[in-house]
Amino acid sequence: MNRQGLLCGVGAYAIWGLFPLYWPLLKPSGPVEILAHRIMWSLLAVLVMLAFARRWVRVTWRQAGLLAVAATVITINWGVYIYAVNSGHTLDAALGYFVNPLISVLFGVLVFRERLRPWQWAAVGLGGLAVVVLSVDYGRPPWIALVLALAFGTYGLVKKFANMPSLESLAVETAVLFLPALGFALFLEGRGDAAFGHAGAGHAVLIVVSGFVTAVPLLLFNGAAIRLPLSVIGMLQYLTPVLQFAIGLLVHHEEMPAGRWAGFILVWLALCVLTWDGLRAQRSPGFGAPLEEGASKH
Repeated sequence: MNRQGLLCGVGAYAIWGLFPLYWPLLKPSGPVEILAHRIMWSLLAVLVMLAFARRWVRVTWRQAGLLAVAATVITINWGVYIYAVNSGHTLDAALGYFVNPLISVLFGVLVFRERLRPWQWAAVGLGGLAVVVLSVDYGRPPWIALVLALAFGTYGLVKKFANMPSLESLAVETAVLFLPALGFALFLEGRGDAAFGHAGAGHAVLIVVSGFVTAVPLLLFNGAAIRLPLSVIGMLQYLTPVLQFAIGLLVHHEEMPAGRWAGFILVWLALCVLTWDGLRAQRSPGFGAPLEEGASKH
């Protein structure tokens, strides 16, 4: 296995997994202000990286339309994720990214008319049961987790059709979102509710760095994607929600009653079944490769 590719992959997914430690540092900015600045500074960071790499963004009208849809969906994902982490729901966010591979499998059936193997159906069934158990525990469906999983699953689906490298794609997506983000930031400033520029130099630096924190793991992911098999990338992606879960439980000390443990265990069992079946299928002649997820952005 390519050692450099493995280090890049672990680095990318570890950074994404450690995001719950970063976003709370941006308070007193609210989630939407953080989101707006993340979009603006991400565009700058990506353009700098593309300039250093001497890579230029070439996009067709079809790709531009698809990436505009992707930009809208990832805005929902980013916003809900920042809200979740900064409001004491990191475990819900982790659950969303544990569920995401199951959503990808369902999209394979609904969009690409893929036929699932029996063990894949078993994994989806376990995931559905987990949602029921968690809904009983919460007294409502786990909306944060479901929105994150569905939004990111949709984002990955649209990006698959757009077929552009991650950095170039993010440049287009953040360019589409730049003016609305700038408009909101100026609106907050005019109303006197902006924290950026009014909460100290350290806070301002952290806000600006959010753009590079978004872009750097993408650069690492690109390095991993061209050096590692998709099966390895698929396994590494679980590092992100595992770290998120550990942070929510051990650092943020969020509540985990017995019913919630039962729901998470069902999701983990579903992922074990899905991963085992995918690896078994890759080794067996006549089976297709498992559906893999693309680059994560949280």
